[in-house]
Amino acid sequence: MWTQILVRTRTDPLSLLRRVRAEVKAVDPDQQVFGQTRDLEAWIESQDEYAYGRLVASLFSEFSLLALALASFGLFSVVSYGVAQRTNEFGIRMALGATRGQVLALVLTSSVRHVVAGLASGLLLSLLLKGALARWAEGSEHNPQVVAAVTVLLVVTSALAALVPARRASAVDPMEALRYE
Repeated sequence: MWTQILVRTRTDPLSLLRRVRAEVKAVDPDQQVFGQTRDLEAWIESQDEYAYGRLVASLFSEFSLLALALASFGLFSVVSYGVAQRTNEFGIRMALGATRGQVLALVLTSSVRHVVAGLASGLLLSLLLKGALARWAEGSEHNPQVVAAVTVLLVVTSALAALVPARRASAVDPMEALRYE
């Protein structure tokens, strides 16, 4: 009762509408050709399944961006707090002859170990759980570019999180750092 004809073209599909209608009339003169004529993309976008898929995809995208922002702020806070807690230690090291560069290297290597362990476990979990998450969002795929971009963002965030307080701690006068607490 409701027949639809899909036509693949190399040109604008709506420009061939008269020819398609003429061909249908040539095959069956009693066949009525009417109704809403759209290109395939517009037809797909009007389907309920497409709308549901877009909703799920946009929700996953928004929640993942929120999680990324929270992870970045949390990472910055934790690393900054850890470095601030060690100000006394840095003062002692500098009083004993450590240079500013050595204090910076100490803070960065300590932070890098923790960040690398966290990123490795996060990547492992994402690979293990991608099958479970794919059931919720049909047609989703594992995109290595997105994973790499998020990993780089977290590495840059952790480097900034360690560098800012480490520079502050290494610039402090050793006597002031010893009186810190």
